[in-house]
Amino acid sequence: MREGVLWTNLSLRELSRRLLALGTPASRRTIRRVLRKLKLGRRTARKKKTMGHHPDRNAQFENIARLRREYETAGDAVISIDTKKKELLGNFHRSGTTFTAETVETFDHDFGSAGQGKLIPHGVYDMMNHHAHIHLNTSHDTSELCCDSVALWWEHAGRAANPQATRLLVLGDGGGSNSATQYLFKEDLQGLANRLGLEIRVAHYPPYCSKHNPIEHQVFPHITRACQGVIFHTVDIARQFIALTKTTTGLRVTVRLLDKVYQTGRTYAASFKHNMKIVFDDHLPKWNYRAVPECP
Repeated sequence: MREGVLWTNLSLRELSRRLLALGTPASRRTIRRVLRKLKLGRRTARKKKTMGHHPDRNAQFENIARLRREYETAGDAVISIDTKKKELLGNFHRSGTTFTAETVETFDHDFGSAGQGKLIPHGVYDMMNHHAHIHLNTSHDTSELCCDSVALWWEHAGRAANPQATRLLVLGDGGGSNSATQYLFKEDLQGLANRLGLEIRVAHYPPYCSKHNPIEHQVFPHITRACQGVIFHTVDIARQFIALTKTTTGLRVTVRLLDKVYQTGRTYAASFKHNMKIVFDDHLPKWNYRAVPECP
C-alpha cells in the first residue's frame, strides 16, 4: 500500500482478537463504528495509474474529441471497436456467482485442450445510437476478423441506424487486430472501404490509453456483469447471456455469429506498401489516417 495511507486487511473478528490480546477488548460492532469514523471502508485496488506517458498523448486526445464533434455534427457514423477478453468454451470456471439449487462443479484446471475451443468476442459500439454489436468467432483475432466485424455491423444495422452518414470514424486501440503499426490492417481496411463504398477514418488512442476507448468502459463491463458466474459450455450459451446485457442508460447489445475461420500468419501483398492508397493526416499521421474507396 502507499506510504501514509491508513489501511488493514484484517477482518473485524481478527481485529477484535488482537485488541483483546493487547488488553483493549472491543466488540466487532465497536470496531466497525471506529473504522467508519476513521473513514476506513472495504475498497478494491483500481487500475488508474498509467504505466507510460507518450509526449503526443494529450494532442491525440484533443484530436479525437475534435473528430467526434465534427462527425457527429455532420451526421456521420462514429464507432468504437475492440476485442473483449477471450473465453474458453467448455466446463471451465468463470468469476461471479449465480443462484443455484446445488453446487456447480467445473474443471479444476483451465486446460484449453479439455474444452471446445475459445470464444473471441469482437465489439463494435455505435456511439451515436448507444448500441453495441458483439460478433462471436472461434478461430483467431485477426485484422480480417476486425474488418469483417465492422462490415457485418454496417450491413445489418449501421447503414440503417445512420442514414445520413457518408463517412465512418473508427476509434480503437493502437494494438491488437487493429494495430496502428501493421500494414496488414491497413490493407484489410482499404478492402473494407471498397466493400462498403464508404470513407473510413481511423483514430487510434495513444499507447497506455486503451481504457479510454469508449467500448472498454461503456460496454464491456456491463457484458461482464451480465455473464458473471455463467459457464460458457457452448457459443450459443455465451450468445444468449451477452444479449441480455442492459443498463439504466438504455444501452442495447446485439449479438451475431461470425462463422468464418481466420488464418494467422497472413502478410500484406508485396505491392501494397508501395501502392498504398491510405491517406495519412499531416497531424500525428501514425494514429490518424483514412481509407478512401477506390473506383471500380
